[in-house]
Amino acid sequence: MKNSNSEIFSDDIKSCLETLRQGGLIVYPTDTIWGIGCDATNDAAVEKIFTLKNRSESKNLITLVCDEAMLNRCVQHVPAVAWDIIEYSEKPVTIIYEKISRISEKAIADDGTAAIRLVKDPFCKMLIHKFGKPIISTSANLSNMPSPAVFNDIEDSILTGVDYVVKFRQQETAKHTPSSIIRILNNGEVKVIRK
Repeated sequence: MKNSNSEIFSDDIKSCLETLRQGGLIVYPTDTIWGIGCDATNDAAVEKIFTLKNRSESKNLITLVCDEAMLNRCVQHVPAVAWDIIEYSEKPVTIIYEKISRISEKAIADDGTAAIRLVKDPFCKMLIHKFGKPIISTSANLSNMPSPAVFNDIEDSILTGVDYVVKFRQQETAKHTPSSIIRILNNGEVKVIRK
């Protein structure tokens, strides 16, 4: 019998990889809310997200990585306190780092920082690992509209504006919330941006 969760998972990973490699956009479940994703190293793909969401480029995007090695490739120096926050945080936490490399300039703020999250969610982790590069994650909504807590909250204009919509986890009814956002300065100071 086809259509088991594991088959849907595998088919979605394969289709997402094809889409990301071609510079396309995906709607996918993350470790927080449903997101719009693309290759975080592809300027044109990142630009498509700003256009789709009708979002100002001055508003930062979040970049997802799958492991410590990928985080270390994107951030020149990961402060020791960041590893503690990642390990002990009870909910997904996005950290704003300084001195960024290997991601699109469009995903880096004017001050040279970028918001990056090391994911623990199995789907995201597998997708990013197989892709071999970080991917963008921004809430699957138009700018200034509520973030989708479940798949059915996503507007049609978003679903029709991307190249692939993941089927895995669409039926979930548990409401999800965005990640915490923390900024770590080079001197080790920690600032909570969003709880």
